[in-house]
Amino acid sequence: MKTLTEKENKLQSVIAGYDRVVVGFSGGIDSTVVLKEALNTLGTQNVLAVVANSELFADEEYQKAVKLANELGAQVQGIQLDYLAEEHVKHNTPESWYYMKKIFYQSLNKVAAQFSATAALDGMIMDDNADFRPGLRARDEEGAVSVLQVAGMYKKEVRELAHKLGLENWNKVASCSVSSRFPYYTELTSTKVQRVIAAEGYLRAQGFATVRVRVHEQIARIEVPATDLAALIAEKAQIAQKLQQLGYEYVTVDLQNFESGRMNKTLSATEKKKVLVG
Repeated sequence: MKTLTEKENKLQSVIAGYDRVVVGFSGGIDSTVVLKEALNTLGTQNVLAVVANSELFADEEYQKAVKLANELGAQVQGIQLDYLAEEHVKHNTPESWYYMKKIFYQSLNKVAAQFSATAALDGMIMDDNADFRPGLRARDEEGAVSVLQVAGMYKKEVRELAHKLGLENWNKVASCSVSSRFPYYTELTSTKVQRVIAAEGYLRAQGFATVRVRVHEQIARIEVPATDLAALIAEKAQIAQKLQQLGYEYVTVDLQNFESGRMNKTLSATEKKKVLVG
């Protein structure tokens, strides 16, 4: 088994094989490691951080990503993506993740061409291969390079490397498109999406760093890690009042705790295979 140092050397070697690159940068730990290593390897003049904003992500996340990229010394370009204009995304079909990533990678490639980049890099890691990730198909079709996967790096190793590199967000909680808060085949609207963003923003402000507000029509189902469950329930009255003010009729707590990708459990193996293979 390769050591972290060996994998970092591989990562740097892969990046060094390109003259100029654009990095799809979300501000998350994975893409931050890619951006940092690209800057160290190729130099600021040959690296462009591309930060996407859309209705399906909180503006706060976009602003934080731009700020972090600037602090790392990178050139930064923001792009605005209208995911809800795509019918599969608007109706939250199982194929929506593929179409969102398709839009993202196509936009990344356009910026790459303008920057005269020889590669478009993303932050996909080895763990993504074991999950339901339709975006991998879109990535392959658009020719983006997941350098952390090429180096064989898993999340635990990425965090260790980020800590070693002195990155402030080495233990940052992963974020995800707000579409994941709704059951598949739920029509998404700006109002519904903004309500979730406001609810989760409120809960994070109360100290719940890892939180999801899953929506089932007028029901808000809150997921937090088991270690935060008691604290959440202790504040149940004010939390319920706030979320009802936002427009939810019922506010509930999920006793099975936080689980990333929970809504994907409703999909059959056949449905998943269809989406992944295309």
